Amino acid sequence: MHSALKLDIEHFLAHHWQRRPLLIKAGLPGFEDPLSPDELAGLALEPHIESRRVWREAGRWQAESGPFDSYDHLGEEDWTLLVQAVNQWHPAVQDIAEEFRFIPGWRFDDVMVSFSTPGGGVGPHIDQYGVFIIQGEGRRHWRVGRQQSLKEFAAHGALRHCEAFEAEIDEVLEPGDILYIPPGCPHEGYAVTPALNYSVGFRAPDARDLISSFADHLLAHESTTRRFDDAGMAPTPAHGRLDATVLDQVKSLMTELLEDPVRLADWFGEMMSEAKHDLDLEPAEPLYSLEELVLRLDHGDHLYRLGGVRCFYHEGSEQVFYLDGERYRLAESDGDAIALLCDQARICGPEVACLKEPKVLLEVLLPLVNQGYWYFEEEEEE
Repeated sequence: MHSALKLDIEHFLAHHWQRRPLLIKAGLPGFEDPLSPDELAGLALEPHIESRRVWREAGRWQAESGPFDSYDHLGEEDWTLLVQAVNQWHPAVQDIAEEFRFIPGWRFDDVMVSFSTPGGGVGPHIDQYGVFIIQGEGRRHWRVGRQQSLKEFAAHGALRHCEAFEAEIDEVLEPGDILYIPPGCPHEGYAVTPALNYSVGFRAPDARDLISSFADHLLAHESTTRRFDDAGMAPTPAHGRLDATVLDQVKSLMTELLEDPVRLADWFGEMMSEAKHDLDLEPAEPLYSLEELVLRLDHGDHLYRLGGVRCFYHEGSEQVFYLDGERYRLAESDGDAIALLCDQARICGPEVACLKEPKVLLEVLLPLVNQGYWYFEEEEEE
């Protein structure tokens, strides 16, 4: 698996992933920012893109949500602009996430990009997701502690901070440096000079989220389920008592739903393929016919999956895949076609031609291309 990261991936996964923070000096040698602070500010102008500003004023923390059209009143120090899911709007930012393909795609969340003036940051806090922070232009001072329980409090209605902590990492990052912060590790970062940072986040749903999502799936897809049945019971000596046998049957009713492998697979595939933010879908204009799609692939044009699109399949599945919260099925079994669609962010003609039944994949892919989930990169006219 190729990656430009200066990282021993197997050692990292064995000793740091989900466990200990790690500073990777020059983790991306020669890193160049894929966008400028002005371009980031332009994204924060859009009402459909999630953005925040955090600043300190007279020693007090302040925060607000975008869109934003001016920053003059904030001065030249102590403020930060954060924009979520920039990878969905900027293909070169999505390329940063591609460096971390050694982590399963369903764990990837988004790439948040922040710009901070000197002294700007969001304060000491603890996140419950893992993140790789790539330093872009400028320099930023980071302090990171080991996983621990600390008192947390609201520094502002939109900011949750933690109490002081002992730092295991206390370093100033320069362009190309990477900081890995596992969930549960307290951390804080403040810009030394005007600085851009790219936060590649990885989700980890908790049990409550999973149960809630599974219940929603049942309500949407199941018209009937088995009911509680106490036929043949003996007279009760205690009218107000909840017997253990009742709880056993309630647990059995619920467990039956989870033990259906097809139902469980469809729920998890649909849930994990849902986009976190609205996708920047641009339907093809004019729409492609199957013949036109084949012709472009034959001519060497590549199909690119839109940033933010989530596409997954289950191990052993050769016909079913999940995209944007929906379940799709190929007309015939072809595990190679499913893998090509979901494992790769780019599809080229020779890869399709090598499939057992290329037309089976193309017939499923055609409407997805026409909807904008995949697109051909058009050459700019001079």
